[in-house]
Amino acid sequence: FQLQASGGGLVQPGGSLKLSCVASKSLKYYAIGWFRQAPGKEREAVSCMSTSGDGTRYGDSVNGRFTISRDIAKNTVYLEMNSLKPEDTAVYYCAARDGTWFCPDDYTYWGQGTQVTVSS
Repeated sequence: FQLQASGGGLVQPGGSLKLSCVASKSLKYYAIGWFRQAPGKEREAVSCMSTSGDGTRYGDSVNGRFTISRDIAKNTVYLEMNSLKPEDTAVYYCAARDGTWFCPDDYTYWGQGTQVTVSS
């Protein structure tokens, strides 16, 4: 089982980006999380979605600006990011854990990360 994140890039403050995380097989039985890590900082949980897809959670710093979603048919999870701020600059990772979970503490599978830079 593999995950591949993409969609990062350079965006101006206030702009938007949509990250994608494509899985090598169906995400129907996996809980998904998005994390980020900025240089010199610890990894931060950004958002997560339950295995069933009907439960989501967001970190305080992104709540109201970011939206997690998934397309089971495309084996893809998305992170839509709006009103981006310079402090959102980081490498963003998607992660998955099989089984019935709602935002578990640990994830088994990790994508390679995609760089998001918010700067004017």
